[in-house]
Amino acid sequence: MLKGFKDFIMRGNLVELAVAFIMAAAFAQVVLTFTAWLMSLIPAGATNFGQKPFGLFIAAVIAFLIIAAVVYFAIVVPYQKISARLKKEEPAAVDPDEVIVLKQIRDLLATNGSPTTTGTTTPTPGTTPL
Repeated sequence: MLKGFKDFIMRGNLVELAVAFIMAAAFAQVVLTFTAWLMSLIPAGATNFGQKPFGLFIAAVIAFLIIAAVVYFAIVVPYQKISARLKKEEPAAVDPDEVIVLKQIRDLLATNGSPTTTGTTTPTPGTTPL
């Protein structure tokens, strides 16, 4: 049961989706405050010409950068290290037919390419095998 949970958590698209969701939520605040700052620049009787919304925008940008750093160093980097370690530990799946063919090639090379020692003969060009 724990192996299934580990496989679920370590699935690449799940982690990428979680990171994307966190970053999108943080970036949404930057967009909202930037829009508020732009709207405050339109003279509609305001006398401060967007000083307060600009401060909120700068605060949102700083918060976004802090969130991005935390996500990168707390989620992305450890995930990449764990993924690399797990990929090294997993042996590559070998097809049994490939092993047989590779053994036959090895045996042929060991006999200097002479196929007569393996019990098979190769027809000469222009003739048909019996």
